[in-house]
Amino acid sequence: MNRQTKRMMQRQGADRSRAPERRPARAAAPTARERTSPRQFFGEVRGELRKVAWPSRQEVVNSTVIVLIAVTVMTSLIFGFDYVSAKLVLFLYD
Repeated sequence: MNRQTKRMMQRQGADRSRAPERRPARAAAPTARERTSPRQFFGEVRGELRKVAWPSRQEVVNSTVIVLIAVTVMTSLIFGFDYVSAKLVLFLYD
């Protein structure tokens, strides 16, 4: 450790050992909460769903096409690597 690092540690107080942190003897008891009625719950859910930025139909179609293309490409790659490696192993050990 060089002098510059030691000086920086002194400035930050990292060169002194710290006392171990103490935990409380036991955790505080959880407070009792009122239960929400189903009507209030579904009203809040409906309010939150109104805030959601829903994608347009065109965005959903575009995303679906992209995902299907990506899955097809990845499946083809994995199948190709598996097929080639199987043929290679059979060629070497057969």
